[in-house]
Amino acid sequence: MTTVYTNIKELFQIRDASIKRVIGSQMKECPSIKNAFIKIKDGVIEDFGKMSDLVVVENQDQIVDVQNTIVTPGYVDSHTHLVFAATREKEFEDRINGLTYEQIAARGGGILNSAARLQDMSEDELYEQALIRLKEVIKTGTTSIEIKSGYGLSMEGELKMLRVIKRLKETELSPGVFMSIKATFLGAHAVPLKYKDNKQDYVDFIIAEMLPKVASENLADYIDVFCEKNYFSVSQMVQILEAGAKYGLKAKVHVNQFNVLGAIKKAVEHNAISVDHLEVLEDEDLESLSNSKTIATALPSCSFFLGLDYTPVHDLMDKDIAVALASDYNPGSTPSGNLNFVFSLACIKMKMTPQQAFNALTINAAAAVELDESVGSITKGKRADLLFFKNIDNLAGIPYNFGTSQIDKVMISGTFM
Repeated sequence: MTTVYTNIKELFQIRDASIKRVIGSQMKECPSIKNAFIKIKDGVIEDFGKMSDLVVVENQDQIVDVQNTIVTPGYVDSHTHLVFAATREKEFEDRINGLTYEQIAARGGGILNSAARLQDMSEDELYEQALIRLKEVIKTGTTSIEIKSGYGLSMEGELKMLRVIKRLKETELSPGVFMSIKATFLGAHAVPLKYKDNKQDYVDFIIAEMLPKVASENLADYIDVFCEKNYFSVSQMVQILEAGAKYGLKAKVHVNQFNVLGAIKKAVEHNAISVDHLEVLEDEDLESLSNSKTIATALPSCSFFLGLDYTPVHDLMDKDIAVALASDYNPGSTPSGNLNFVFSLACIKMKMTPQQAFNALTINAAAAVELDESVGSITKGKRADLLFFKNIDNLAGIPYNFGTSQIDKVMISGTFM
């Protein structure tokens, strides 16, 4: 049976199958159809168009009238740390009292704090907590997601996290319905205390011991490194990326959050799918990205929570660089996976138009996790991962209503969640 949703007020992000991402002036456009229908069969978009062009097949088409509803593709969150052991409210208070993110990390807080707590939590407990968070972000419109390890910082801890992510991939959200989830191995998220006097030994351990085990269990799609002062150098990032590539793990890396180290150029040279954060950029970074297929992913809710500068997205877009937006959901610097709020921040703080921001949350975000063949736009043959909005008149109504969700229903693979 095919289900046809009719009398849609406006159907946004309709794209031809050949369009994989948008850049430059294309990001200002978000094609739509008013007074539209969309036809779904077996969880896939079969057809869509104007109501005047709809042909109904009796006994084959189930009609659902969704009058006064705006329909869009679901959000794709291409950068998260959704699996973690505990929240970090004390560090939140510390920042209010004047400590910086770097100062908190230097005294054993931050990532090392999360790693210590994770060691004592069982895989089952970690999975149950992560599943709760996953269902929460689905309610706010995320229908595909990337999840990183990185709070294990040991063989046991990293494998535990990646196994939890694999279980989430295999979890039925509804009978026969699974979420599109990509896993990223981020063993190089911070330096464990036992290696604080010899960081290179930990890099060698990641390469020689962790990576073969991760690969043998097929636990990751990507490999990541936090390339930053006091974390991992550009040279160490390159070592890890090259080692990951031997196991078929493509690069998605944390770069330019606090300092410009030349990491973007090297990441591009190693065919990174995306470079993420980018709060600080120099001309050389822009030139490297403008000549590549690498997606530039901004994380505005991290900037909001930590009080950092926001990624200069207009500099990126002016260079025809594909820009994505993601949540960076994690317990320390971004304890929220709500992409509606990211949408609002992109418009309010980064001065992106609603169309630019929506493109960055859908079609470009899908490209940032190589899901552009299946999600990210209203395209025949793509998964019916859709959002149904009520009480708004246009796309700008989503970021305008910051702090509240205007989503009425979320659909994954043709099924309402």
